[in-house]
Amino acid sequence: MHNKIIHNGLAAMVHNELAENPFSGTVFVFRSKRLDRLKLLYWDGSGLVMSYKRLEDHSFSWPAVRMV
Repeated sequence: MHNKIIHNGLAAMVHNELAENPFSGTVFVFRSKRLDRLKLLYWDGSGLVMSYKRLEDHSFSWPAVRMV
């Protein structure tokens, strides 16, 4: 998948699902269901930046989700 599509999709999710501005400079963190991958999305003033981290043999520790 092309990076521009990924960036735009995550920015749309921030706007539509979280009701936040993806161009505010806030760092938004997305994780995979398996907890072995993270994507960070933020605006650096000139464009959207996405960082991606995949763990090979471990998983990220993540707090339990509480429904409000």
